[in-house]
Amino acid sequence: QVYLEESGGGSVQAGGSLRLSCTASGPFSYYGMGWFRQAAGKGREFVAVINANGQDTYYRDAVEGRFTISRNNLNATLYLQMNNLIPEDTAVYYCAASTKSYNSANMNDFVTYGPGTQVTVTK
Repeated sequence: QVYLEESGGGSVQAGGSLRLSCTASGPFSYYGMGWFRQAAGKGREFVAVINANGQDTYYRDAVEGRFTISRNNLNATLYLQMNNLIPEDTAVYYCAASTKSYNSANMNDFVTYGPGTQVTVTK
């Protein structure tokens, strides 16, 4: 089983950038990895996913072109570079491990989540 822990959250003004990291212990390089977020009073939603070898990515429309997901399998770390942040990006961000090696944005394929990191974007 893989254990995950996010870092890098914080408060930033609109237009700013943050880089989230997610360190993993356990099997990492075999599985797709994703980022999800949950705003206050709302359900958890998919943000981005990357396949096991890091060659294929997929994003929700609202972050396409602003966010970049990447991974380093040698040090078992997942990243989310977030640029041009807007207030609507405010949420707790979670990294998650998929049960699949390929790209899947199906939330049912993600069974392991980290505790989350807060991202707040102010006007």
